[in-house]
Amino acid sequence: MRACRLCRDAPFHGRPLPVEPRPIVQGTSRARICIASQAPGNRAFQSGRPFQDPSGARLRAWLGLDEPAFYDPDLVAIVPMGACFPGHDAKGGDLPPRRECAETWRAPLLAGLPELELILLIGQYAQAWHLGRQPGGLTGTVARWREIFLESSRHPRLLPLPHPSWRNTPWLRKHPWFEAELLPVLRAEVARLAARA
Repeated sequence: MRACRLCRDAPFHGRPLPVEPRPIVQGTSRARICIASQAPGNRAFQSGRPFQDPSGARLRAWLGLDEPAFYDPDLVAIVPMGACFPGHDAKGGDLPPRRECAETWRAPLLAGLPELELILLIGQYAQAWHLGRQPGGLTGTVARWREIFLESSRHPRLLPLPHPSWRNTPWLRKHPWFEAELLPVLRAEVARLAARA
């Protein structure tokens, strides 16, 4: 996958990727946790390392993991919906993840992670891929986290999360149940899986 240039050289959907492809993924077949994120941001594109920004700091705090544990590929796989930075839109925000990436690579990548016990669905694109379109959009999906995570018999288990971007700080303030109720359960599950790694 790291050698893939499909979205630049033979895109299925729309114009070619506007930047040089640099697929950024992490994980080994021993990983127990998968972060199904959106797409690398510009800082990750520059560094070659996912979540090297304030969003990553917030995500690590949500998980209760320090940097060495977070970047341990035997514990945490990072498999975004689009593996390359998609470029910026006219307002300076990141474009959506390229659809070619998930269509081509998602199934084989997840098949290569047989020990997964938990997939964190970060943002609307990962949630739609793994759960289908849900009523109430991202907020409605995350609000049903107990049903999706605790009451489901799926394996690996799925847990929907908002994006940890600092742009979502107003969302977090508006929905205090996320930090009060969901995050303690998430941290306990991550700690359990980390202890087994």
